[in-house]
Amino acid sequence: MTQKGFILASSSPRRLALLADIGITPSKVVPADCDEAVLKKELPRQLAKRLAGLKMQTVAAKEKTAFVLGADTVVAVGRRILPKAENDDMVRECLKLLSGRRHHVYTGVALQTPGGKILERVCDSSVTFHALSDKDIEAYVECGEGIGKAGGYAIQGKAAAHIRFIAGSYSNIVGLPLFEVVQMLRGCGFYK
Repeated sequence: MTQKGFILASSSPRRLALLADIGITPSKVVPADCDEAVLKKELPRQLAKRLAGLKMQTVAAKEKTAFVLGADTVVAVGRRILPKAENDDMVRECLKLLSGRRHHVYTGVALQTPGGKILERVCDSSVTFHALSDKDIEAYVECGEGIGKAGGYAIQGKAAAHIRFIAGSYSNIVGLPLFEVVQMLRGCGFYK
């Protein structure tokens, strides 16, 4: 069912699908065109929160009578922020770094209500890949799933075969922490 007055400030098909899983179909999807560059000394959690807020504010400035939800996902090893992989070499580099070690996936979510109230959360999940062989890495690079993904992989695809352990929200790792989103929407009287 389409939710009147609910706008997703994201072009991510994964976020749209996750919202559908909990019965929310935005009345509009408006990608926020923002500079996503990392600021000097910015930590992964801070980046996720700032970009989610920036995306929400960019869209909310034009959509003042709706609930506007922005989100951003950041993958990090320690303080090192991994990029959204733009090509095979970047996917390969990310997977080599993630191989055999734990990393964190932070998703910031920001919601503005029609009345101008702003709610923000950051969800942190931890993921551990097994030690990846060169063959494992090349097979994943060839499947193409890592392109455009933070950290160079998508947990909901073939990468799942290489993930030994997760702690925290699975939907967060996919790109939208549903529990946190529902709590925010319930707090505003939007979600029953």
